[in-house]
Parts: sequence; C-alpha cells; structure tokens
Amino acid sequence: MRGFVYLCCLLFLGCGGELPPARNIHNGPKRPSRTLQVGEEIVSRPGGPLPPDLRTRHGGNDWPGFLGPSGDSISTEKGILSPWPPAGPPLVWQRRLGEGYGMPAISRGRLFLFDRAGNRARLHCWKSETGEPLWTFDYPTDYQDLYGYSGGPRCSPVVDGDRVYIYGVEGLLHCLRVADGKLIWKVDTVADFHVRQNFFGVGSTPVIEGDLLIAQVGGSPKDDPAPNARFWPRGADSGIVAFDKYTGKVRYHVTDELASYASPKLATIDGRRWCFVFARGGLVGLEPATGKVEFRYPWRARILESVNASNPVVVGNRVFLSETYGPGSALLEVQPGAYKEVWTDQDKGIRDKSMRCHWNTPIYVDGYLYGCSGRHSEEAELRCLEWASGKIMWRKRGLTRTSLLLVDHHFICLGEDGILRLLKVNPHKYEEVSSVELRADGDRGEPLLNEPCWAAPILSHGLLYVRGADRLVCLELIPKAKQ
Repeated sequence: MRGFVYLCCLLFLGCGGELPPARNIHNGPKRPSRTLQVGEEIVSRPGGPLPPDLRTRHGGNDWPGFLGPSGDSISTEKGILSPWPPAGPPLVWQRRLGEGYGMPAISRGRLFLFDRAGNRARLHCWKSETGEPLWTFDYPTDYQDLYGYSGGPRCSPVVDGDRVYIYGVEGLLHCLRVADGKLIWKVDTVADFHVRQNFFGVGSTPVIEGDLLIAQVGGSPKDDPAPNARFWPRGADSGIVAFDKYTGKVRYHVTDELASYASPKLATIDGRRWCFVFARGGLVGLEPATGKVEFRYPWRARILESVNASNPVVVGNRVFLSETYGPGSALLEVQPGAYKEVWTDQDKGIRDKSMRCHWNTPIYVDGYLYGCSGRHSEEAELRCLEWASGKIMWRKRGLTRTSLLLVDHHFICLGEDGILRLLKVNPHKYEEVSSVELRADGDRGEPLLNEPCWAAPILSHGLLYVRGADRLVCLELIPKAKQ
C-alpha cells in the first residue's frame, strides 16, 4: 500500500469534473451545535493550572501540534549528531501502535499518540522521554475507509495548556484534560454539519488561535445524498468552523468549501493575523478571530478523484501552495481583500512544474523551498526551488516519497520505505550526510519502520520521533549533554 492520499490514482481514472462555482459565504453561527456537555467539566474561562512538567531534558522545545510550534516542520534546536553512526542515532525507546497515520504531540514531558485498535479509537498519554504509559482515553468508532486504507486517525493531537484535542477520522472532536485524560467536551461534526464521508475521512488537524479551535469540517445540506464515483456532495457554509476551545460551542462557520487534508496555517503579515486554509477547492484566506473571508483562490485538479493535502507555506506576504494531481504549485502575494499571482505551474507540462506536493509540506530556507514532488513513489523527486521564481535548482530521484524536518542547518528526511536520511541544507545540490534503515538490534534485527511511513519526523527536547506502519520510534538526535 502507498500513501493514504496516493490511493486517488487507483480510482476511476479519467472521470472528470469541472470545479463547482463558489457559493455565498456566510459569517456567524447559523445552526446550533449539538455539543455534548459533560457535567461540571465544561468551562467558559481559561483552563486550570498547567500539569507538572515531567521532563528531565530541559533544552529545546515542545511539539504541541501538527508540524510543530510554528506549523512549518522547522525546529530551532541545535547540536544534532552528525554524521550518524552506521546504526543511526541511538535508540531511546519504541512502542507498537494500532492503526493510524498521525504523529504525536509533545508537551511538558508528555507524548500524546492517537491510534485505533479494533473498534476503539485511542488517545495514549506516555512519558515522552521513556514511553512509559500515563493514561489512555478511548471511544467507539465504526469508520470504514471507502477504499480499504487504514481505519485509524489521520490527525495529530493538539495540546494547549491543560487541554488536548483530538479530531477523529469519523468526525468526532474531543477535548480532554491533559493531567488525566478526563473528557471536557465533545462535538459530533458529522451529525452537526451533515458531513458526507470524504475520500479518506477526516484528515485535517485543527489549530488554536486565541480562544478558538479552528477546523476544516466541510459539511453539506441536510438533504444532500451520499457521494459516489460520479458525484461529490455540495458544501453548506461550514467549510471552516471555529469552536470555543473551552466549551466546544460554535463561534463561527464560513465558506461552502468541502474539507481537504491540509491543515489551517496561521500567520502574521504586516501586523495582521491570517488563517490560510487550502480546502478541497482551493485556498481560503480569512481573519481567524472573526471568520471574515478575505479571498478565495481556486486551485485543484479538475478530475474528481483529486485531493489537496500539503499545507500552505507562508513567508512574508507570500503564500505557496501545491498539489500533485493537476495544476501543481502557485505563489501568491496577499493583502486584505486581494491577492495576485507571483508565479504558477498552471500552464507548464508535468515534468516542468516547479513542485507537485502530494501530502508532504515543503520547507522554506533562505530564499529556497525544499520538498517532495510527485504523485507516485517511483516518480517522486526531492527538489529545491528558488522561492521567488519557482526555478528548479536540483532534483533527486530514487528516495520514494519523502517528508522533511529542518533542524540545525540539516534536513531529517524520511522516505515512505522507512529509510531515514540526514541531509545538509544546500540550494545548489543534493548533499547526503548519512542514511540508515533502523533495526531493532543494530544491523541484525527486524526493521523498526515498516511501510508506509507517511508522517513527517518530529523533534522535541533533543529526541527525534519517527513513525512507520505499526511502530513509533524515539531516537536521541541531540545528546543530553549538549542541551
């Protein structure tokens, strides 16, 4: 099996469809949220005191949500091990996992991992430095993937102070207490917003902005029929929904967009806060506090069986977005109420398109953009682009589809085949420092990372976490003495 968004290439090839016209955008809540309130655990004020910090490694940073504290897969930690010994960075701990695709979140010495076993979705809380279990929360799930892929969660947990949030593949949104996993509130987004099952269920991790939890929901009219091979549901002013993070109450819902697999990207441009959502039909730029939509930029392949899954990349007042099924990439310059194209791949041939990101989010470094381009594993290339022009500086094939983490002037590059590489950041050439296939007992044991390895590596307090099909592995990338 290949990446969970990759399966679109297997489905009804050639079944085309024009982009639907944009519908009216409505601000403000127009339907009640059937939020389950759990006794006195519902709060309408800032949360309680932070739980005790369990760390013994005090250098570095927490990794509280998808793609890290800045939402771009960039770590500010220093002192990494380079080059690696033949067996790779030292193994600290490993744990078997159930079904799912998401990476953990890490906060105050706790690691939160969301997976599935049988008909139960589970949030585990473990000590991040040792893997020691602290508590587990679970709930029943009957999600079945339409195309036979894993029935486990796609989203990463999101930690905010004394609360942790999970967004299940079946559309259940839970808020739990970090200290003990006790339920604070939950919302059934499928029931509340009449969501019709997307290709692979829910796969866009929410973000926290102030007292809001902003999520892609993508609901439909109540009477909309279930989708099939030739039909896709209509949107109904709940493409993006902001919930009160303390209570689960709906604060606003906007756009008729359907949900994608990219997560919202928060940014500050010229002193103004923005939220960029690369939804199913294209990019939506909005004011996160109010839900005011500033613009919509249509950008997706015209075939029905296509998805957007790579997060927007924001540098200054420019926003990069990329997909793999049709138009490729575009760089926009944005301002309130407007945008203009700096460059796009729209009229280029497939080989000449600057970048065709599938699910990985590329990383910007000093005027250049690095990321994996290509829909299929055998054609995938790691590329470096000139940000301002889209010019391809170099390309490297043969790595399979890859995900990146930037740390200490290096990339940690994980291939979907489980090969872990250390690369120098170099806009002029591909420069590999080390590569390893992690094994349980040096070079003699079983591989630790079995295909598919689709989640980007993460780093917190010197410890590198990588995930394969059925295992989470923790490695010491920065020696404790250097912290």
